[in-house]
Amino acid sequence: MNWNKLQDNAQLDQIRKESAEQPVLIFKHSIRCSISSTALSRMERNWSDSAGIKPYYLDLISFRSVSNQVAEDFGVPHQSPQVLLIQNGECVYDASHFDISFDEVKQQVVSA
Repeated sequence: MNWNKLQDNAQLDQIRKESAEQPVLIFKHSIRCSISSTALSRMERNWSDSAGIKPYYLDLISFRSVSNQVAEDFGVPHQSPQVLLIQNGECVYDASHFDISFDEVKQQVVSA
C-alpha cells in the first residue's frame, strides 16, 4: 500500500479535485493510540489497489491543524482514528475506531 502523506491544508483543494476523477480516502492516524494502530494495520492488510481509491495518510499528532481543517472542510466531527471517503469534493462516508474496514469503504464508493 502506498500512502500519500497529507501534511498541508493546501492539499485539501488538491484532494477535492482528485476526488472528481477517483475516490480518495483520508486516514487520520494517532501514533499514540493503540486502537488507531490496529485500525491502520487492518486497513493496510486488506487494501487492494484494484478498488481505485487513492489513499492519504494524516499523522494528526504532527499535523493537528490539518486534521482540524479536514473536519471543517468536510463537515465531519474529528475522531481518531478516522477514515473519510471523498468523492466529487464531498465526504460520502466516514468511520472511526473499530468501525474502520476496507471492505466497508469499498462498498461505499459511489458509482459516477
